[in-house]
Amino acid sequence: MFHAEPLGETTGSASADLSDPFDRGLLLGILVGSAHFGGDGRQPQITLKMHVRHERLLRRLALRIPAARLYGPYFHGGRRYFQLMFRGEALRRDLIPLLDALPWANIDSYSHERYRAMKERYGIP
Repeated sequence: MFHAEPLGETTGSASADLSDPFDRGLLLGILVGSAHFGGDGRQPQITLKMHVRHERLLRRLALRIPAARLYGPYFHGGRRYFQLMFRGEALRRDLIPLLDALPWANIDSYSHERYRAMKERYGIP
């Protein structure tokens, strides 16, 4: 897997910065429409797999959520894409509290139920 380093990416224990309402709405909209909520059996994971034409968007999110990792570009089966991944303790610490504070269940019950099932499966309150 190739880790695509976004320009200006922070490392270490920096926390997510989604203080801008636009960025929170952008994140929720993308998660509702494109995210996979799962895990590897040991840790939870949220994955966004998007065409390379959305690279700037994925890098914007990666800059605001330092625990996120952007991988790619991948070229497979005629497809060209990046993957933005949120997983493990960083997902629990940085992203889950932000997502839980949003009115997601009122906006899209289907994707919210997938998110809720991931949390239940991995024991996230």
